[in-house]
Amino acid sequence: MIKQKIKSYLENTKQIFSIKFICVLIISFPSAIIADYFNSPLAWFLGPMIVTSIAALSGFKIIMPKIVLSFILIILGLHIGNYIDQNLFNQMLDWIWTSLIMLIYIIICILVVAKYLQKFASYGKKASIFSAAPGALGPLMILAENEKTDLSQVATSHLIRLIIIITVIPFIIVNNTGNNVFLNDDFNYIAQNHFNLILLIITSLFFIFVFDKIRIPAALLSGTLFASGLLQITDIASYKLPDETINFCLLILGSSVGCRFAEKTIKEIANNSLHSIVATTILVIFGLFAAYFATFFVDTNILTLILSFSPGGIYEVAVIAIAFDLDPEFVAFHHIIRLLFILFTIPVILKVLNYKN
Repeated sequence: MIKQKIKSYLENTKQIFSIKFICVLIISFPSAIIADYFNSPLAWFLGPMIVTSIAALSGFKIIMPKIVLSFILIILGLHIGNYIDQNLFNQMLDWIWTSLIMLIYIIICILVVAKYLQKFASYGKKASIFSAAPGALGPLMILAENEKTDLSQVATSHLIRLIIIITVIPFIIVNNTGNNVFLNDDFNYIAQNHFNLILLIITSLFFIFVFDKIRIPAALLSGTLFASGLLQITDIASYKLPDETINFCLLILGSSVGCRFAEKTIKEIANNSLHSIVATTILVIFGLFAAYFATFFVDTNILTLILSFSPGGIYEVAVIAIAFDLDPEFVAFHHIIRLLFILFTIPVILKVLNYKN
């Protein structure tokens, strides 16, 4: 087991220097700069995402090494960790009702969208349930495989949905706030105690390992958030990363989304596109209703709530929350809760509806 993990780690490390990954960087940086030149919202995400998606579907051999993506997700967690303090834990008591709304939202989404996919897209019963879930693609693929479900339908539905959501959200935010990516140039990053960063990274890696072992969803993000919160609240260590690093996080995450289409065909995408767009529209409408109801329980920006109830892309949505300074800790908390609810809800729904083998 240990030898296999070491071998896997070495293979992932080699991928950093592979032509497939170098090609991703070569096409991603210019696309981000061009998108930024044309003032595209979240240019460093959308530019690389679009160009890598096109490249992948065109047959180019591209790859996003797991170790690079993991590093970026840890950075993302450290960014959100700066928002964690004692006041945040006091606020979590007020988030019980929004968490309940999240659970109701998930159940309604799964039942309604699954029924649509069965009736109009000819999806199998179990495939429709997995495809209808608002997010959690990684864990759902594992569950779907155990249930002998059509993995291609499930993966393609979620990927198309992610593309739509992540493309539309930045435009909504910019059009309603007039703000582009949030950056703070006043902070003196050099004057910090840089040993704190090392301590934060080591502690984060420890909790990521623990959370992964006990199967807590999104361990890379939740483990880093827990480590950051623990060290910051206890006044052991805190560290603020330069806001400019967000652009690099955006580029890698955007490219990562595009690389997921590497094993897909244009025909496969085309066959799922129409129904995925309809399913996404239904999920978004339910998400907007959920965000509206949540305004009666929390005094939070409606855009933050919309982001919190967006169907999928925990890491992508979290980086958008940071980039536009929309309560990243609130958004991350609700997306982690959403992942937990989905993982516990899907097996129950399958059992209740007698979809299990």
